[in-house]
Amino acid sequence: MWRMKRLGARGSLYAVALGFTLFSALPFYVMLISMFKRNADITDAGSNPFWFNAQPTLDHLSFLLGETQYVTWFLNTAFVGVLVVAITLILVVPAAYALARMTGRWGENLGIGIFLTYLVPPTLLFIPFSKVIAALGLQNSLWALVLIYPSFTVPFCMWLLMGFFKGIPRDIEEQAMIDGHSRFGAFVRTVLPLSVPGILTVVVFAFSLTFHEFIYALVFVQDSAQKMISVGVPTELIRGDVYQWQALLGGALLAGIPIAVLYNLFIDRFVAGLVGLAKGS
Repeated sequence: MWRMKRLGARGSLYAVALGFTLFSALPFYVMLISMFKRNADITDAGSNPFWFNAQPTLDHLSFLLGETQYVTWFLNTAFVGVLVVAITLILVVPAAYALARMTGRWGENLGIGIFLTYLVPPTLLFIPFSKVIAALGLQNSLWALVLIYPSFTVPFCMWLLMGFFKGIPRDIEEQAMIDGHSRFGAFVRTVLPLSVPGILTVVVFAFSLTFHEFIYALVFVQDSAQKMISVGVPTELIRGDVYQWQALLGGALLAGIPIAVLYNLFIDRFVAGLVGLAKGS
């Protein structure tokens, strides 16, 4: 009887998990099959939206990759994302460690204050940022985004990594210092290797935030060849009242693949980083 209850509980758990999985995967499935549908198939209100009602075609995928600047937008986004992640790590790792080890409530309060800057809406900041970009002569340039994006990746990622550093006992550093290492040497040899899950969590979040940001990329870049993928797809594939639905959905789906791959490659360390954040908070 007990075994039957246990199997029933486990079966219910798996059924709920399967239901959520199918529900979450449904939009991606629709985007995938819509990318290969013909115009008549996708515009017919009476057709089945979850399957092909006419012979699939590669014309829209060829249009997206060959007749638009989608590949250029993708490379622009990857270029900006890598630089922003590097800048974020350079600023976040020492700042988060210092705030985590700061005695009293000053470290926590200062960390919360910095994190609150992340909550300021971009619609309030792009006007002062535009003056800064104009003064530096970076209008219509990817370097403007490289300069602006750390303004929201650094506060958020610093708060994440600060909680993770709090979960690492001070005794490890003190033992390394007793063995003759300086504080910096103790940090590099003991704390930093233990922080790899948290650092990978920061990398994933920073890259995701950069990859999907829209407001700043729309305001500071107007040239088609300089656009990010989050702006290029909706602005270049909607021409007047003509919506290139197949190309739009295909572009959105392809843009999500790198993030999905990144999450799956580091899923174990990503979960470990979130667990470390929960323990440190």
